[in-house]
Amino acid sequence: MGLVSQIRAFVAPILVGLATAGFGLAAVFFSFVSASTALRVAHAWARLCLRLVGVQLEIIGREHIDPCRQYVIMANHESSLDICSLLAALPSDLNIRFLAKESLFGVPFLGWAMKALRFIPVNREEGRTAIATLNSTIDEIQHGGSPLVFPEQTWTHDGRLLPFQRGGFLIAIRTHLPILPIGLEGPRLLLPPGSKRPKPGRIIVKIGEPIPTGDLKVSGRQQLTLLVRRTIDELRGPSGHITDSPDQ
Repeated sequence: MGLVSQIRAFVAPILVGLATAGFGLAAVFFSFVSASTALRVAHAWARLCLRLVGVQLEIIGREHIDPCRQYVIMANHESSLDICSLLAALPSDLNIRFLAKESLFGVPFLGWAMKALRFIPVNREEGRTAIATLNSTIDEIQHGGSPLVFPEQTWTHDGRLLPFQRGGFLIAIRTHLPILPIGLEGPRLLLPPGSKRPKPGRIIVKIGEPIPTGDLKVSGRQQLTLLVRRTIDELRGPSGHITDSPDQ
């Protein structure tokens, strides 16, 4: 690693922390003025963070998004770079509401901003809490916005897709919203799980065609899950992951 790369690797996390603090406070402030402005602040924060760590973002398939529609957005989960990549790639008009693990909401600045942006906390341990999260997400959707779900719930460590959890699919079926599948290629290679210093490089965000759910009932959840899993597996590209076997 060259001297410039070493300096960048050391300085970039510090700058990202400062940006998170500043933009987090700005998002909280603007949430009292305009929800749309607060979301634009979040999108600007994501673009800045990627630039600071030297990530180039390539976006494919934006023509599949109608910013005037609501979706249940689903993507594979590889790294802590995923959230920034998705916020930077997707239009702020979608009014994204991330479903994120509850512990993140207690992190200073970041957690404050997540609350102000009305992101939805998820408790993975409590069954009753999971039902409450499902219902609160559906209530949130009634006021507009598109929930963004990582159906794996946590990062893959070896490149294989983890089992997809049912929550996001139940939300899509009960609200009759189409699922917008997204494949992320590159985050795990630039910032593997457990690493704190991202490497510069390229992340590809590939957006697929929306998958309709309007005629589905809960009994069709497993078939829908299989379709979305295969779609995301194809979208996330050939680099840095292991493809599902045909029988999955």
